[in-house]
Amino acid sequence: MKVYLSQINTTVGAVEDNAAKVRSEMMRARQAGADLVIFPEMTLSGYPPKDLLEFPSFVDRNEAAIADLARSADGIAAVVGFVSRRTCGEGKGLHNSAAFLADRRIISVHHKTLLPTYDVFDEGRHFDPAPSVQPVTWRGVRWAISICEDCWNDRLYWRRRLYPVDPIEQLACAGMDVLINISASPFWMGKRRIKQEMYAEVARRYGVPLVQVNLVGGNDSLVFDGWSNVFAPDGRIVAQLADFREDAALVYLASCHGPIRPTAQSDEEQVYEALLLGIRDYLGKCGFRRAVIGLSGGIDSALTAALAAAALGSENVLGVSMPSRFSSQSSLDDARQLADNLGIAYRVVSIEPMYAAALASLPELAANDGPDLAAENLQARIRGMILMAISNKYGHLVLSTGNKSELATGYCTLYGDMVGGLAVLADVPKTLVYRLSNYINQRAGRELIPRSSIEKPPSAELRPNQKDTDSLPPYEVLDPIVAAYVEERLAPEAIVAQGMDRATVEAVVRRINQNEYKRLQAAPGIKVTSKAFGYGRRMPIAAQY
Repeated sequence: MKVYLSQINTTVGAVEDNAAKVRSEMMRARQAGADLVIFPEMTLSGYPPKDLLEFPSFVDRNEAAIADLARSADGIAAVVGFVSRRTCGEGKGLHNSAAFLADRRIISVHHKTLLPTYDVFDEGRHFDPAPSVQPVTWRGVRWAISICEDCWNDRLYWRRRLYPVDPIEQLACAGMDVLINISASPFWMGKRRIKQEMYAEVARRYGVPLVQVNLVGGNDSLVFDGWSNVFAPDGRIVAQLADFREDAALVYLASCHGPIRPTAQSDEEQVYEALLLGIRDYLGKCGFRRAVIGLSGGIDSALTAALAAAALGSENVLGVSMPSRFSSQSSLDDARQLADNLGIAYRVVSIEPMYAAALASLPELAANDGPDLAAENLQARIRGMILMAISNKYGHLVLSTGNKSELATGYCTLYGDMVGGLAVLADVPKTLVYRLSNYINQRAGRELIPRSSIEKPPSAELRPNQKDTDSLPPYEVLDPIVAAYVEERLAPEAIVAQGMDRATVEAVVRRINQNEYKRLQAAPGIKVTSKAFGYGRRMPIAAQY
């Protein structure tokens, strides 16, 4: 039996376009000599469809599309994810489903049993679990079809299981020859190792080939990395598709043989590819072609611009330098050098006339009694206004440049440096910003990001001689605390027990808690860690904890 793995990039809501892509891939699989082609989870609706599921017409289009695709299943069978209605009158009324198409009809429909409701997942909001699971027999083979989370509850792998049932165990009891898992599993650093170990354990436990086809592409804050695999009954990966791009391959199940595509290895390479895909798909699926970025001469804006140029093409990126009386000449030089290195358009717009006019209108902001936060934030807001004006005039999407460390501690200005349609680095801690910048230069074999931008002490340059460390601990101290509190959900006492200074930990945690209101108003970011700010971390604002 020959199966064709097809990890495609779908667009949420674009049911007909997604169906056309499926139809094209079915034809390609048939031409390649495949018996069965397998697509990712929720192929037709895109993932995650969120509250589009509340529109009956959206579900109608899913069901019409799957019926139409079934008529194309001539000389080829297919497993296609879609949204189906529950036939009985109880519950939410919808299923996250997979259809087995063959012989120009729908042979069987299989529903997802385990509905995740943690982190970025909220499937229990709309879907009902499968009432039962059964393999489908086709051409003498018992195909067990599961959907993503259904494989994530093996009692021999997880020390603490989230669900009382294991649908894979139930499928095994019913008898299966091949286990299929279609998924929409988002990327984050470190997850790939977990997935490989878990799928290998499932394949070994049941002694059958496991075919896992994952979605690829960016949808809002989520990036799906593809990296579809076939595991032999002994747990070895015997076929592997590429990561962070569409890919397909023919796999011989009888001999457990298929291609092994090269994939990104280091954390830096994987995050780099994830950010490129996230930028490219966010702009493309939202109807934008070009981006505009404020270039300060610092490392955050430099990294954002380098990523945008690689994702969109340098001809589609505009860098804008917006100097003030506090801007250093070295920063202006670095911004211009970066634009030259990347080959992007570059423009200088001084904020000084607008800043001076605002100070004249509000003379109390110019009082010479030390640093004035209001005057500093005014500069950031003038810059944000300029970027948004350019966006309105020319149709460029503003990419904000703040990193996760700044967003965590509120070291950013609402309606200032936080303005934009996409916060590229919102889930990238400052220490990772440095690692990515060095990686980009190493990858290019030349200095794309100026060395001085990497080596200079980070500063917002909103007052004379300002440094980030005036307000924050050094980033090599700050970032582990943010990771421990946000990603690992450790209490301050537990973080201190790891050897951190108590006063520093308490100050950082206090800042994280106090700035939830800012993060709620931030542009969506691209998730690359296990816990990103956004809808995967839903914290109260008016709270005292």
